[in-house]
Amino acid sequence: MIAIITGDIINSQKSETELWLPKLKNLLGSWSETPENWEVYRGDEFQLKCSVDEVFHRALLLKSLIRTFESLDVRIAIGIGNEVFRSEKITESNGSAYVNSGRLLTEIKSQGKTLAIQTENEKVNRDLNILFKWASIDFDNWSVATAEIIHQLLRNPDLTQEELAKELNITQSSVSQRIKRANFELLQETNQFFRKKIAEL
Repeated sequence: MIAIITGDIINSQKSETELWLPKLKNLLGSWSETPENWEVYRGDEFQLKCSVDEVFHRALLLKSLIRTFESLDVRIAIGIGNEVFRSEKITESNGSAYVNSGRLLTEIKSQGKTLAIQTENEKVNRDLNILFKWASIDFDNWSVATAEIIHQLLRNPDLTQEELAKELNITQSSVSQRIKRANFELLQETNQFFRKKIAEL
């Protein structure tokens, strides 16, 4: 079983591509090789292959990165399933994970959602998509400052508040307030819940 994220940048035309695209590519490139495991195509769409365990964490990293740009957001469709054909390019590979993810992106676009999952298990789909609906109310309203702090903590969980303050050029008390506002502990609990739920597959 593998996980495929198919995503697209919302409002990409309202922001200069040279600002966000290198950062997106840099993040994707920190995980694996292109074009076999990830690719950006049609200017503002992308696909990423990863382990089922890691997929929600990576979705959060992608979301928090894109939300650090004032006018941008990202739509993320997670597909879980198999891989029956592996090409040198991810966009030419195939299997139920790819089909689930690609079709789901089209579906959530028409529904105005920004995060959803499709697996072979309807009960898991139902439970996780209800969770994602609630979570998206928070994620879709992250300010740039909140997204910044979440992104840093997800990338470097061992960073102290003092180190974060230095990194972001703010006071330690501001870091503390931002972490509380970001509901970061709840985010970590949600990630743990996701892993447990996905283990049911």
